[in-house]
Amino acid sequence: MSEENVNGAAAPAEAATGPAFTVEKIYVKDVSFEVPNAPAVFAEAAQPQLQLNLSQNVQRVGDNAYEVVLGVTLTCTANDKPMYLAEVKQAGVFGLIGFDGQTLDAMLGTHCPNVLYPYARQLVSDLIQAGGFPPFFLQPINFDALYAEGLRQRGQGGESLADAETAGNA
Repeated sequence: MSEENVNGAAAPAEAATGPAFTVEKIYVKDVSFEVPNAPAVFAEAAQPQLQLNLSQNVQRVGDNAYEVVLGVTLTCTANDKPMYLAEVKQAGVFGLIGFDGQTLDAMLGTHCPNVLYPYARQLVSDLIQAGGFPPFFLQPINFDALYAEGLRQRGQGGESLADAETAGNA
């Protein structure tokens, strides 16, 4: 049974006292797509090679607000010549209230990128197809595993994502 205040409305007791996570805004911060050897690249018969790089940047923008930027760079080459380069910086502003330091760090390192990734994934796919190439879909990414590896590299007692300007490559 829910708690009621004097007016008979349900009181959000848990929401007022427990941790809270909100998505305030999701947006594209930067985008670039290049086909440096067009139109000759479309005649290439070689097997394309893909290289994916991820990066994450966390910046505090308010008392309980953080901007998280997920960078996705996809480079496609054939015969050591670039076919295309897609770069997307998908960003969001997240409200995180009431989390202890370790949980806050984990939320910024795993949950926020998980929210942003589908948007970045779709944008990269749309760019590649609009560039004249066959559709390409980035595979799901385990941000929990990437975060755990980042913790190992930081030495567990190092800098947290909430305090860092740049979290580096994921």
